Amino acid sequence: MGWHAVRQAGALGMNRGFILIAALAMTVTPARAGPPYVTDDPEPTDFGHYEIYVFTGGTATIDGTGGQAGIDFNYGGAEDLQLTAVLPFAYEHPRSGPALDGLGQIELAAKYKFLHQDTFGLDVAIFPRLFLPTNTNPAFGSKHPALFLPVFAQKDWRDWSVFAGGGCTINRGGSSQDFCQMGLVVARRIIPQLQLGIEFYHQSPDQKDGRQSTGVGLGAIYDLNAHYHLMASAGPGIQNADLSNQATWYAALLFTY
Repeated sequence: MGWHAVRQAGALGMNRGFILIAALAMTVTPARAGPPYVTDDPEPTDFGHYEIYVFTGGTATIDGTGGQAGIDFNYGGAEDLQLTAVLPFAYEHPRSGPALDGLGQIELAAKYKFLHQDTFGLDVAIFPRLFLPTNTNPAFGSKHPALFLPVFAQKDWRDWSVFAGGGCTINRGGSSQDFCQMGLVVARRIIPQLQLGIEFYHQSPDQKDGRQSTGVGLGAIYDLNAHYHLMASAGPGIQNADLSNQATWYAALLFTY
C-alpha cells in the first residue's frame, strides 16, 4: 500500500479444547489481511517501493491462545500492483495440554487496483491470496492449500478514510469448508503522525462443525518518520466469542522505503 492512505494476525487426537484452538489458527491465517486491521484497503505498495512488516498477533478463546509472528513482505511490482509474501511462525497455548510452535501457512498474494477515486469516485482493488501448507504441525494450518478471493474499496476526504470489502476462501479438505468474510473500517488522521480507526468484521464458519463470528476492533498507526511506523489493533468478539474470539490483538513495526 502507498502511505498516502490509511493502512492497515496440535497434534491430531488431542482434546476438544485443543482442536478448537487448532481450528482457530487456521481461521486467523487468512483473516489477517490488512495490518493492523482484519479488513484490507485497496491501496497497493507504490511502484518500485517496499513495505516490510515485522508483526505479532493472536486470538484468545475459552480454550486458550493462538497466534503468529513473522514477516509480511510487500513490493510495488508495477503501477497499481503489489506483490506480497508472508512467512509466519505460529504458536498455540491451550489451557490444557502442551504449548506448541512451528511454521505457519505461507501466504503469496497480489493486489491490483483497477479503479481510482479521481475517475470513478472510489479506489477498488482485488487481492487474491494463496495459503500454502507447511505440514510441520497440523495445528498450524490444514494439509491442503486455500485461496482467498476478495474485493476492497475505499473513499477518502480530508482527514477521513473509509474502506470496506471482503470475499470468500476456497478451503476444501478434511473438516474444512469454504467460508466468507467481510469488514468495514472508518479511520481518521488525528495529528500528522497519528491515524486512529474503528473496525467491524464478520466471518462465516471455516469448519463443518464451526460457528460464525463477528468482532470489533480499534486500530492505530503512528509514523515515527518517513521510513518507520508503529501500528497496533485490539478488540473483542461480539458473536460466539468464547469459541471464536474473546479478544484479538496485533502489533507491528513497518519499514517503508
